Amino acid sequence: MPPTPGVPEGKRPTLADVAARAGVSVALVSIVMRGAKGAGAATRERVLEAAREIGYRPDARARLLRSNRSRLLGVQFGLQQPFHTDLVEGVYAAAEPAGYQIALSAVAPSRGERHAVETLLGDRCEALILLGPQAPAARLAELAAQLPLVSVARRLRPAVPGVDVVRTADDEGARRAVDHLVSLGHRDIVHIDGGRAPGAADRRRGYRTAMNRHGLADRARVLPGGLTEEDGAAAARTLLGDDPRPTAVVAFNDRCATGVLDAFLRASVPVPDEISVVGFDDSHLARLAHIDLTTVGQDVRRLADLAVGRAVARLEGEAASDGETSGKETVIAPHLVIRSTTAGPRNG
Repeated sequence: MPPTPGVPEGKRPTLADVAARAGVSVALVSIVMRGAKGAGAATRERVLEAAREIGYRPDARARLLRSNRSRLLGVQFGLQQPFHTDLVEGVYAAAEPAGYQIALSAVAPSRGERHAVETLLGDRCEALILLGPQAPAARLAELAAQLPLVSVARRLRPAVPGVDVVRTADDEGARRAVDHLVSLGHRDIVHIDGGRAPGAADRRRGYRTAMNRHGLADRARVLPGGLTEEDGAAAARTLLGDDPRPTAVVAFNDRCATGVLDAFLRASVPVPDEISVVGFDDSHLARLAHIDLTTVGQDVRRLADLAVGRAVARLEGEAASDGETSGKETVIAPHLVIRSTTAGPRNG
């Protein structure tokens, strides 16, 4: 690529470079770039054309730092969670029209939540949006005392002062999964749970409630599971040793369900002919053609819009003016997405 005209190779173009190219003062270039009054239409166009020619781009971050505001929303997310990836995309879509940028910090096996959050604080984020946080309530309260904090996809009982919560009705989602399977004729339905993951207790409760309501309490069975494909595969291998096997499985999330499908495929157990499988989240993983997973969908766009809206309301003082200083919980209804991993039992 040839060097930018008028700019030394390897050097980022500056306001002074634009001024030299357009034949105007640096102060006038600054006025144009800020969109302020004081430059005529012809001069404004000449400055903008010079900026395009030399590849000048305003440094928004530096400008914000000078204004003593970062306008950054910090987002903590799980690096290996497809559902979190979908949420992050939604957060970007909601934040930018509101005039805010996003700083991301990942939680991974080698990088804990505390490290992820401290990184965001170091970036001068004005508010935090935590996706599926597992930190103790005391830690969340500590953070909320410093800056606006929104917890997504985790119920907080009791409520934590200052923490806004946006979540799906996880118990209702599990009930809908069981209702769907029962409507197909299933009676032996197993739930592979999520351990201590956010939402796991509610999904267990929803599963048991639905089994009781259908008169299947004596057939209810909860297997230890988790958030990953490995967790799902391990639980599925336990089920493969059962005689008779259950005819349907409700997995904690789509990753766990994918591990179940993989274990059944390796054991030559056809899905859904011999056993039906339901996931939770409707992440992009579930929509892949070779997985095509029946799952409980969460309204990602709505969750993201609400999370950003709550953070921005706190920053702009709207929440305080509405008397919502203690924290607000918003619960979104889930929906069932039926694909090819569920059907009536063979002997149904």
